[in-house]
Amino acid sequence: MTSGLQTVIYPVRDLAQAKVSYGKLLGVEPIMDEPYYVGYRVAGQDVGLDPHGHSKGMTGPLGYWNVQDIKESVSLLVEAGAQEQQAVTDVGGGKLIATVQDADGNVIGLIQPA
Repeated sequence: MTSGLQTVIYPVRDLAQAKVSYGKLLGVEPIMDEPYYVGYRVAGQDVGLDPHGHSKGMTGPLGYWNVQDIKESVSLLVEAGAQEQQAVTDVGGGKLIATVQDADGNVIGLIQPA
């Protein structure tokens, strides 16, 4: 069902300041730098900064599991007792994301690469 946890997205209030901090920490330039999202890739790991994360209910970093079929994965998790939180959404270039909340209230991020 998954090929691993490869993406972590952090909600940030000040995108410019977060870019400076994460740029220093990661030691690389962003691979995507837009007003709505800044993304880095380091050692096969994707790290994203979302300036709208807090308004979407994010309270901290969220890991996204890579899946081959996001709709099937959401369906399987809902059948297992999870509740859909964010429906499958194309975030650009055919990359799809979704989130569900498990029975304990943990948010599970899913991502289907383009």
